[in-house]
Amino acid sequence: MELTALAIAEYLGGAVEGDPKATVSEFAKIEEATPGSLSFLSNPKYEHYLYTTKATVVLVNRDLKLEKPVEPTLVRVDDSYGALAKLLQLANAQQPRKQGIHPLACVEKSATLGQGVYIGPYVYVGEEAVVEDNAQIYPHSFIGDRARVGEGTTIYAGVKIYQDCEVGRNCIVHAGVVIGADGFGFAPQPDGSYNKIPQMGNVIVADNVEIGANTTIDRAAMGATR
Repeated sequence: MELTALAIAEYLGGAVEGDPKATVSEFAKIEEATPGSLSFLSNPKYEHYLYTTKATVVLVNRDLKLEKPVEPTLVRVDDSYGALAKLLQLANAQQPRKQGIHPLACVEKSATLGQGVYIGPYVYVGEEAVVEDNAQIYPHSFIGDRARVGEGTTIYAGVKIYQDCEVGRNCIVHAGVVIGADGFGFAPQPDGSYNKIPQMGNVIVADNVEIGANTTIDRAAMGATR
């Protein structure tokens, strides 16, 4: 994605200080930036890098007062960190999304797949499971029987979603997450032993949730873990 300083300023509601035609095609930390990259300055303790950075364009707060001239073109905005987030979201939205069912995936005949889904190699989608439109399931993931993956959700590699569990729309589930394993349920017995209590509930993850790598969310004994 290539953007000029002027286009960036117009998108963010900012003001250009320098060359409005300065063009960037990547993001970089201010201390590591090279020509053609966009960076930002939010924390004052990094201000000294502004005078040595090789970045072509730098986002800065409107009230920043320069101690001396700088080489990069500046785009002054109300909140440089928030502005960077908006630009990163824009760039991420333009990344191509994978689609299609890999020949090494296993999808049970009773499963339902929506439009535009991606099912990667060595993914298993169980009986009566539902994968809604534009969901992406990366390699080595397991979607159990009657489980549901919501529209636009991304399931990264090695995720396990047990039977009857649900993940909402536009979620991001990072690698190694386990959703729906048994909770810790044991009934103590008079002889000091324990009887395992079957965990008959499920897990329901709401819309627009992001779950970090290797997180585990156990199913309920009854009802749902939410």
